[in-house]
Amino acid sequence: MLKRIIGTCVLALLASAALADNPRVLLSTSHGDIEIELDAEAAPITVENFLRYTDAGHYDGLIFHRVIPGFMIQGGGFDSNMRQRPVGQPIRNEADNGLKNDRYTIAMARTQVRDSATSQFFINLANNDFLNHGARDFGYAVFGKVVSGEHVVETIGKVPTGRQAGHSDVPVNPVTINSVKRVTSDD
Repeated sequence: MLKRIIGTCVLALLASAALADNPRVLLSTSHGDIEIELDAEAAPITVENFLRYTDAGHYDGLIFHRVIPGFMIQGGGFDSNMRQRPVGQPIRNEADNGLKNDRYTIAMARTQVRDSATSQFFINLANNDFLNHGARDFGYAVFGKVVSGEHVVETIGKVPTGRQAGHSDVPVNPVTINSVKRVTSDD
């Protein structure tokens, strides 16, 4: 009995340490900073993919190219001239990880093909249950949540939009992702 109690305590401590070690990134935008905690346990493939693009500087200088008030803000693929930056291979969709497309969560954008996500992501401006696994299709993989800068997300979500280069919902004045960097304990 004592071994089982000690074992349970050790597992609880390890789980707490794992949660405390979730990677964080800072999205510095033209509208302010957004800090995001990534859930490496629930979405290991997606988090690794996002951090690979982050570490390579892929997101630096791109824009939030799709903004729909009350729904989401999307970025990670286009520059201010609506030119797409080259990306790597698509990853497996982890939408079945139990995380929900709730307000202020970050998820991977994709085409209608289930496993087509590469670098583009979106931040939910509302609880978008219809994007969850099994709601209408396989779903969109949530892999983290905003932990500070919610006001920045809301501000971006209200910018005027229009059409540009064949795309709808593009901010009239570019909302630039200046940089995305890992947050370390020294920051």
